[in-house]
Amino acid sequence: QVQLVESGGGLAQAGGSLRLSCAASGRIFSRNGLAWFRQAPGKERQFVAGIRWSGDSTSYADSVKGRLTISRDKTKNTVDLQMNNMEYEDTATYYCAANLVFDQRTAPIAKAHAYWGQGTTVNVSA
Repeated sequence: QVQLVESGGGLAQAGGSLRLSCAASGRIFSRNGLAWFRQAPGKERQFVAGIRWSGDSTSYADSVKGRLTISRDKTKNTVDLQMNNMEYEDTATYYCAANLVFDQRTAPIAKAHAYWGQGTTVNVSA
């Protein structure tokens, strides 16, 4: 079992920054993948970024490349999502998810992730 708890959501202005954090605990290993997905009201859940728990491989949705950065904090056992130059379209509930093995093919697939956090909400004012 893997437990995931997100934090860091809130209100941001367009062009501003926000940092989300996902605290992971339980049976998690270097090969596992952690990812951020987001879901805006009335829209489907979409992949944002993923990282191998070891921190040596990442994957990003094209829409966020260059603005959002996923990273692993080994001292805190967290996976963080740094959001810069935020846009109104970043408004969503952000979910942290974990799967058994990280790879580029399955990282963007929500159904490939067995464990999910409760989500943290981000609102960006235009």
